[in-house]
Amino acid sequence: MANYWFEPTTVSVEVGGRALTLETGRLAKQAAGAVVVTYGETVVLVTAARAKPRPGIDFFPLVVDFVEKTSAAGKIPGGFFKREGRLSDREVLASRFIDRTVRPLFPSSYNDETQIIATVISADAENPADMPAFVGASAALTISEMPFLGPIAAARVARIDGELVVNPTLESMVDVDIDLVVAGSRAALVMVEGTCNQASEADVLAALKFAHEAIIPQIDVQEELQKLVGKEKLEVAEPEDRSALDAEIRTKAEARLGDAVRITAKKERYDAIAAVESEVLDGCVSAYRSEPFTVDTLDAIDQRQSGLARLRGDVKDLLHDLRSELIRKRILDEGTRIDGRKTTDIRQIACEVRSCPRPHGVGLFTRGETQAMVFTTLGGKRDQQTIDTLLARVDKPFYLHYNFPPFSVGEARMQRGPGRREVGHGNLAERALIPVLPDQEEFPYTIRIVSEVLESNGSSSMATVCGGTLSLMDAGVPLAAPVAGIAMGLIEEGDRVAILSDILGDEDHLGDMDFKVAGTREGITALQMDIKIPSVDWKVMEEALEQARAGRLHILECMASETAGDFENFKPRAELSRYAPRVKMLMIKPDRIRDIIGPGGKVIRAIQETTNTKIDVDDSGTVTIFSPDGEALDAAEAMVNELTQEAELDRVYMGKVKRITDFGAFVEIFPGTDGLIHISHLAEGRVERVEDVVSEGDEVLAKCIDIDPTGRIRLSRKEALADAGTAE
Repeated sequence: MANYWFEPTTVSVEVGGRALTLETGRLAKQAAGAVVVTYGETVVLVTAARAKPRPGIDFFPLVVDFVEKTSAAGKIPGGFFKREGRLSDREVLASRFIDRTVRPLFPSSYNDETQIIATVISADAENPADMPAFVGASAALTISEMPFLGPIAAARVARIDGELVVNPTLESMVDVDIDLVVAGSRAALVMVEGTCNQASEADVLAALKFAHEAIIPQIDVQEELQKLVGKEKLEVAEPEDRSALDAEIRTKAEARLGDAVRITAKKERYDAIAAVESEVLDGCVSAYRSEPFTVDTLDAIDQRQSGLARLRGDVKDLLHDLRSELIRKRILDEGTRIDGRKTTDIRQIACEVRSCPRPHGVGLFTRGETQAMVFTTLGGKRDQQTIDTLLARVDKPFYLHYNFPPFSVGEARMQRGPGRREVGHGNLAERALIPVLPDQEEFPYTIRIVSEVLESNGSSSMATVCGGTLSLMDAGVPLAAPVAGIAMGLIEEGDRVAILSDILGDEDHLGDMDFKVAGTREGITALQMDIKIPSVDWKVMEEALEQARAGRLHILECMASETAGDFENFKPRAELSRYAPRVKMLMIKPDRIRDIIGPGGKVIRAIQETTNTKIDVDDSGTVTIFSPDGEALDAAEAMVNELTQEAELDRVYMGKVKRITDFGAFVEIFPGTDGLIHISHLAEGRVERVEDVVSEGDEVLAKCIDIDPTGRIRLSRKEALADAGTAE
């Protein structure tokens, strides 16, 4: 260690059998908070910084970036520029997880621009960097002057061979049937992301409790670091007393808003609410403008304009709070939701498959005012998605893309590339379907799913899961079981609790928990949970999981009855679409791969162009041929067999003499394979000269009489003629 004139501070705790070390005061000291987290040989530098507050901001401008530098793993980036570009999907997912967890832990009146950057500066092959990054983000905020209401922590929990493990190494993540990433405070969980292999609700709940126990020591060590180096927290101004304005708004709007929020149709409800709120806002603004005002200085004018802007903001906030209060109260008092449903009711469901003729598989799933059209496309190995991760380059044979166009919510705006929301929703749906997909050996296709959200009013990601199942089954993919998804909500006031099945967008916004669960009849395949209140009782969470299970089974039954009549017949199609590629797999010796590829790929390109097929060859000698045309598939298979066939003992071939020597003739029995006919095996009796019997270019019968361990082939013309009964 260098002899610094400043003294770094270090604390440590054991997590998952390894030391998790937090250090501050050595790197990035000008940031509001900077922590270096070391876990094994994985090291993450996490900084938290804030800008001076800008006037007029009425939201919390927080940005979180998780960045994996390739130098951390001793790699050089690919591509022309040889430097890191936009965040990968993996980095976006980690950034979203941190963002969604820390964002609610700031006071509502704190609107300073805040940025968290987690930079991976060392990466080993055992410990993923996302969990250290999360702990570092919380620690950096905790020791900074920012009014962060933490600390919090996170842990990955996996069930391996029936045992729950905290922060398992990458090497051990092989036969995992539960894989959860869990964040929480000392009191409760605040965020969950996970994948399961049809795990039961009880097993998932046990894993969540196990994860929370692992989180507590990480919170302790952050509090220890705060005591040593924590800065004094900023004083956040108390919200202005708006009780008089609130009372005025309630008098003018409460009864009419109460009627408006009871309208079940979304557009009509929104129009009625907007009319009430617009009238109340205009009235408050008019009253403000009618107050006596003397224009004597520019400052007075500015104050007048600022006061008007502040009034507009306050009225909108109070109307929003009143609207939420009325909806929540109705749910708790009457058990009736915005659209008139009871707490356990699922909206009406409609399903359709093969609604477009050319795609390989199409599923159209509609639930209430949420609709997703999901397409499945089958391809070959070259269609796999190559992911250049920090530690390795991997090929994904299955991937799902989620699109959320503006018209799905009745808006008109510019379309850009997929945002973080689209990446996160697509990843959740992808994780939900992976556990039921067939192995590559059973179904050697690359599978791409694209979900186009056509309408959205509550959980389009779960509609994508349902539509994805329909499109996969329509494409003939042999799923282990159909999967459905449901979004759950929670309203909690004191001891009163309402768990909501199949939540609307508004219920997500005003509720205390958003809990998405996907799975089969047998168990859960994926889940995602956001908790917006300080804590949720474990009993409530258990009830929410069980209610989600009942809702999931109902949706599965609806999917089956809508498309197949009943669940017994709800199965993937036996035949692929006539536009989907067919596949044949051949095994050849690895040393014959070069015969198929040819110099510079000349041979394999010629086969593909001649037969209009796609051919993939891997290093193990597996040759996969794709074509929607059965005859073309057979033709390509015949060509590959001809190029790679092996000589068989006692088989007679019609070969061509390629070369003559004093001791015999070399005969090509099929392309690329020669054998020797020794002079003694050219004909019956003694042969003086090879040229007396054969010449170069002659076609001759030859029987394979021996193949030595090195692969050299011995042929006999004499025995071939004898077997054929032909005299010399």
